Amino acid sequence: MYNLARQLLFKLSPETSHDLSLDLIGAGGRLGLNGLLCKAPAQLPVNVMGLDFPNPVGLAAGLDKNGAAIDGFSQLGFGFIEIGTVTPRPQPGNPKPRIFRLPEAEAIINRMGFNNLGVDNLLARVKASSYKGVLGINIGKNFDTPVERAVDDYLICLDKVYAHASYVTVNVSSPNTPGLRSLQFGDSLKQLLEALRQRQEDLAQQHGKRVPLAIKIAPDMSDEETVEVARALVESGMDAVIATNTTLSRVGVEGLEHGDEAGGLSGAPVRDKSTHTVKVLAAELAGRLPIIAAGGITEGRYAAEKMAAGASLVQLYSGFIYKGPALIRESVDAIAALPRS
Repeated sequence: MYNLARQLLFKLSPETSHDLSLDLIGAGGRLGLNGLLCKAPAQLPVNVMGLDFPNPVGLAAGLDKNGAAIDGFSQLGFGFIEIGTVTPRPQPGNPKPRIFRLPEAEAIINRMGFNNLGVDNLLARVKASSYKGVLGINIGKNFDTPVERAVDDYLICLDKVYAHASYVTVNVSSPNTPGLRSLQFGDSLKQLLEALRQRQEDLAQQHGKRVPLAIKIAPDMSDEETVEVARALVESGMDAVIATNTTLSRVGVEGLEHGDEAGGLSGAPVRDKSTHTVKVLAAELAGRLPIIAAGGITEGRYAAEKMAAGASLVQLYSGFIYKGPALIRESVDAIAALPRS
């Protein structure tokens, strides 16, 4: 059924098909029909960041930026859902066209630019949802906020989403907001993490619960830079790291139509870079911080590969677009078949 739907959707422009798919998934969720699209994955419970997940396969941020289809995605079998990236104020994002399919490579290039309806709109959607599972909310900065003031935007979002999120992801690795990736390095990163950690403590006292903070990083750093980030995350008391966002590399799409478009590349070509980053993080962190792996999971065996590399959870995005809901169950089954350590 999904293969037929994909053939029809892929006849539309990528952004039109994305918007239509969200509408359909959202409508199916409201009607309680999405569970009929695929067989539910087996239960494979895991506790990460102090949270209980029914299975370790989640939806990555970016597919549902505004929380428009939370209930719909939950009925497809995801063990957790991450929405966003959301910014303090609504913003239109970059000019269209800004999403490009590369089906020969099972890849997507996007330069969306954090297009979203703002944090207040997202929270209204969250409150209207009936979803009771693990919900991550991914936060970022507005494009016109100077990088040196970025912490202000992150704190505004953190204040607003804290009471409604199971965990909060801080996106400092999108390639589509000018200057954002500079926040991953040196004093900029340490100052941001220190401010976030202090605000997390204040909010924990205010709300009577501690909401974990995860930092999402890029796959384009050197091993030395990745190690430095890992050390900073541990020192600052962060709760998890998500590896990885999209890549600026074009290895694997050379010569393909749209392969030279600007933006972040996701899907199969980022798989090895992402998995390598997970391995570097796992070696440095040695279990002190859980890793959530994303990037290039187009088959269940690649979800298992990420877990074997040191991840505690995985997330789907481009693979879900190409393979549909069946990939969730396939990934859970592949992870369940891994030898127990």
